[in-house]
Amino acid sequence: MSEEIKTVETAAETEANLEEVMRKYDRESNTRIWKGTPALIIKILAAVFSVYCIYMTLFSSAKTEIRLPLFMGFILILGYLTYPVKKGYPKVNHMPWFDWVIMIVGSSAYFYYAIFSQDLIDRQNRIITIDIIMGIIGILALIELCRRAVGVPILCVAGALLLYTFIKQFSYGSSPFIVLRSVIHTLFYTTNGVFGTPVSVCYTYIILFIIFGAFLERTGIANYFISFANRIAGWSSGGPAKVAVISSALCGMVSGSSVGNTVTTGSFTIPMMKKTGYKPEFAGAVEASASTGGQIMPPIMGAAAFLMAEYMDIPYAQVALKAILPAVLYFSGIFIAVHLEAKKLDLKGIPRSELPRWSFLAKFCYLILPLIMLVWLVSSGTRTMQFSAALSIFAAMLIGFIHFLHDHLAGEEGEEKLGLGASLASAGKKTFFNTVNALEAGGKSGISVAVACGMAGIIAGCITSTGLASTLINAIVQMAKNASIIGLILTMLCCIILGMGVPTTANYCIMAATTAPILIQLGFPVVAAHFFVFYFGIVADITPPVALAAYAGSAIAKSNPMKTGINATKLAIAAFVVPYIFAYNPVMLFVGENITAWNVIQTSVTALFGLFGIAAALNGYLFKKINPLFRVLLIAGGLCLMIPEGLTDIIGLGVIAAVAVVQKLTSQSQKTIAA
Repeated sequence: MSEEIKTVETAAETEANLEEVMRKYDRESNTRIWKGTPALIIKILAAVFSVYCIYMTLFSSAKTEIRLPLFMGFILILGYLTYPVKKGYPKVNHMPWFDWVIMIVGSSAYFYYAIFSQDLIDRQNRIITIDIIMGIIGILALIELCRRAVGVPILCVAGALLLYTFIKQFSYGSSPFIVLRSVIHTLFYTTNGVFGTPVSVCYTYIILFIIFGAFLERTGIANYFISFANRIAGWSSGGPAKVAVISSALCGMVSGSSVGNTVTTGSFTIPMMKKTGYKPEFAGAVEASASTGGQIMPPIMGAAAFLMAEYMDIPYAQVALKAILPAVLYFSGIFIAVHLEAKKLDLKGIPRSELPRWSFLAKFCYLILPLIMLVWLVSSGTRTMQFSAALSIFAAMLIGFIHFLHDHLAGEEGEEKLGLGASLASAGKKTFFNTVNALEAGGKSGISVAVACGMAGIIAGCITSTGLASTLINAIVQMAKNASIIGLILTMLCCIILGMGVPTTANYCIMAATTAPILIQLGFPVVAAHFFVFYFGIVADITPPVALAAYAGSAIAKSNPMKTGINATKLAIAAFVVPYIFAYNPVMLFVGENITAWNVIQTSVTALFGLFGIAAALNGYLFKKINPLFRVLLIAGGLCLMIPEGLTDIIGLGVIAAVAVVQKLTSQSQKTIAA
């Protein structure tokens, strides 16, 4: 009995520690503490909001000027009820009076727009004083909620652009009132500001897929993915790290949060990696880099795939297809680095007797049916994305019921074995509460995404209205001149800076509005430009100094945060190399007039060998420790293979092969001498 109590206490402590990590590194988890009746009321409000979003998206025929302001108004209410004024707000069931005021007045501005939308449309840009006041209140309330739910980095960008917008307007000699009216009208009452493409896509598609992801998580799919990854790679050298790579890739594409995924799967994989023999800094880095990569993993890509389809004006199925090879190369790069580290440390895998059996995995394979159904419905084009997501949500509910029913009938997972009637009743009850919890989680998860999308709309509106986009593009084009590589490097730096601390979907919105046009102007294909900026926006989560995913991983691993961030950057080297490959050779994205199977295979294989060379050089081990000269040669050979030319491919392969052969022969001779 004492051992059972100790186990329960340990589990409770672990859960508390994970919650603390999430609150520290993930603003979405830094929420108010509600208990009792207030917690129940908030739960019901969030669940009702999710139902409202599903209903409105599927059945509402109201004008955009009504639907979007109502959506954002409800987001503000739920947002201020969820996020306190500062981190670590300790009071239970307490919300300061000023938060009530901001919530009520701020949301009223959006409801005002929805109620008087026709009058505002008729007045066009001749908005009156009350309209201006409401617009100012709405924008300020959104900014404050963004600070709480998303973070300061995106506000710094938006604030600088707002200041530039006002300065630009004043330069035309207009009066302060005219300038204020013009800016507020553009940013609040048109589709070039808060209610631009990001919020429109969030309301139409993203919120449904967030709700779908919440249902998937509660069916036990995350545990299934981890078990599947264990069966695939757990037995091999350094198996737990490879399990982390595979499971995080699968879970990350659904979760839509690199930090959240790092903590969720990392709570299982990081202790296992440390137990196997990996250093804490390496263990935390593996989980962070793999979880961040989940955002680029098709078919979901952290919900960004749907935004990319909208911005690039191509079908969603094509976005998912084009993302496959770069994602495979990304995770292959991490997998190679993990394997080399395991060989260097002479680590073993998990005994096969301790791994899940194939029969177990086959028995629960039905858990992934909602995900398969979603991909099939969206890819086939037989239904709209909204309807496909709604059907998949109902499928996830049904699968959850089946899962609970199976547990009761079989007496598994600590459940009491019951008869059919009692099992049906218990499974039905659990499904109901599970549905409410999933709707609540989906509604709350949508807050930060919607707010960030609103801020992304403001950023895009400032850039568009001032002509800053053209100025920025011309400046970088002039700096790059005929050397497109300079333009790519400058764009990469812009993406990493702008992407710091920004959620995946909003991250891409900002990149699509600010940096993608730069590459398009430089002559790169539209698809390659958007994928390039998306990749470098995402890696900001593992690139110091604001490497939130890496810092979350380090908190679980109890390692040095900066060293963990540096290790994560080294592991994710593919994310820094692959975008340059498809920028110069977009055949990897299936773009171009003369695409052949041979071109695609050649580009992918040479890139894979190049990543192998670079990973080995960064790790410092192949068959034995690599000396500095050979490490330089491996990097040079790897970079040669990244250049889409036949001659450079031959040189790169030759250099890497030569180093590998020398390493192999000398390591064998050393073993012979030692023997």
